[in-house]
Amino acid sequence: MSKRDTSTPEIRRSPGVSYQKLLDQDSRPVPDHLRIDTALYLGDRDIPVDCYINPEFHQLEKEKIWKKVWQVALREERIPNVGDADVYEINDISIILMRVAPDSIKGYYNACLHMGRTLVERPCNLSEIRCPYHGFTWHADGRLKRVYSMWDFPQIDVSKFNLPEVKVATWGGFIFINMDPECEPLDAYLGQMSQHFDKYALAERYTAVHVIKVLRANWKTAQEAFMDAYHVVATHPQVLTSTGDDNSQYDVFGNCSRAITPYAVPSPHLNWTPSQDEIAANVYRPRDSSPALAAIPAGKTYREIGAQNAREQLRKVIGDKADALSDTEILDAFYYTVFPNLHPFMCYTQTVQLFKPYNDRHDLCTMEILHLRPFKGQRPPPAKPRFLSADQDFLQAPELGVSAALLCQDEWNVEKVQRGMHTLRMTKPGLTLGIYQHTQVRHFHNLYDRYMGD
Repeated sequence: MSKRDTSTPEIRRSPGVSYQKLLDQDSRPVPDHLRIDTALYLGDRDIPVDCYINPEFHQLEKEKIWKKVWQVALREERIPNVGDADVYEINDISIILMRVAPDSIKGYYNACLHMGRTLVERPCNLSEIRCPYHGFTWHADGRLKRVYSMWDFPQIDVSKFNLPEVKVATWGGFIFINMDPECEPLDAYLGQMSQHFDKYALAERYTAVHVIKVLRANWKTAQEAFMDAYHVVATHPQVLTSTGDDNSQYDVFGNCSRAITPYAVPSPHLNWTPSQDEIAANVYRPRDSSPALAAIPAGKTYREIGAQNAREQLRKVIGDKADALSDTEILDAFYYTVFPNLHPFMCYTQTVQLFKPYNDRHDLCTMEILHLRPFKGQRPPPAKPRFLSADQDFLQAPELGVSAALLCQDEWNVEKVQRGMHTLRMTKPGLTLGIYQHTQVRHFHNLYDRYMGD
C-alpha cells in the first residue's frame, strides 16, 4: 500500500455557493452540528486497485476487518418478542441474534458445539436452541440444557459447554455485533455521530421498505459509488437543476464521515440559471396522476416553499415538532458513513444503506436498502425483505419510488468499474481521487489501512 502524505495544503472548494452560506439563509435556526465544517486534508495518494480485485485482500478482510469491527446485523423490530431469533451472515460466519428478555439481545455463533451443524436457519421464535442433527440443546441464555446419551461424553464440562457469544449492542434501533471480545464499546466507536442523530430518533421508526440487491462488484467498489456527489454531474444529469452537487460539504468524525448535499438549489455545473419554478419542477418530478405544482410566488425560493410544504406533511406524523425543523433538515441529503459499511441518512431522508460481500466472494456484494419512516400510533410491522438477484434491476422494486431509476444509473457504473479496474491495473496501480470531494472515500481507506495493518 502506498505511503501517506504528510503535508497539509489548503483545501480547495467549489466556487459555487457553499453549504454554510446556504445555512445563513435558512428560515429556522440550524443544529450546531451542521455548523461544523472540518475540511480535513487526507492526502493525495492513489488507492491501490488490488484491494478491490485481488481475492487475497478478501481473505485478509475476513480476519482483520469483519472479525474486528462493529457492524449492523439486524433492526430490533425484526425480533421484538422474547424468544424471537434471526440470523446474520458475513462471509463464512453465521451469527444467531436472539431476544432473551424484553431488554436483552444475545448473539451466538450459529454452529452446534457437537459437530458444527447450523442451529438456526431462518427467523423464528424459540424457547430453546436445539440442533436438528443429534439434539444437543441449549437454554435461550446459552447454557447447555440437554445432551442425549450424556454418559458417552465424559469430556464435556456442562458448566463450560455454553454457546460462544459475540458482543452485541444497539443504536438507533439497529442491532450491532462485534466478534472481537476486546473491542471498544459501540458508543465510543460511533463517537459524536450518535449525538447528531439524537434529534431524529431512528429507533422510533419502522422499516417501510427493505430491498437487498446483489451487485457484480466488490463491496467497497459498490459503496464508494455513493460516497461522493462528484458523480452526479455525469451519472445523474437529470437532477442538476435542483441539486447543489458541487456545493456539497464533507466532514470527518473519528470512525465516521459525512457528505451534505443541498437540494432545491442549482448545480454550479449548469451554464444557465434556472428559475425557482424550474427548480421546483425538477425536485417535484410529478407523475401523470399528481396534481399540478403551483407557481413559486415572487420573492420566494423553492427552498423556503418546499421546506414548508414538507413540514406540513411531516406534521401529520410527528406533530408540532415539524415546526422546529430548519429548511436544511427538511430538504438536504446528509449521507453518513460508519466504518466499514453502514450509511445512514440523517434527518427525514429515511434511507439507510448497507454493503457487504455476498456468498463469501470478493467480486460480488449485496446492497441493502432500508427506508425508515416515522409513524403515529402503533408501530407498523417491518416490511418483508425483497431480494433482487444480480440479473434483476432496482426498477423491479417499485417500493423504492423515484430513487429506483437513480439506483439503476449507479449500478450501471459500479459493475463496469469493477471490470475496468482489471484493465486499469495494467497501466497504473491505483485510483486517482479528488482531494476534497472524495473525502469520505479517502477517510474510509485510511481506516481500512489501519485495520489491514499498513
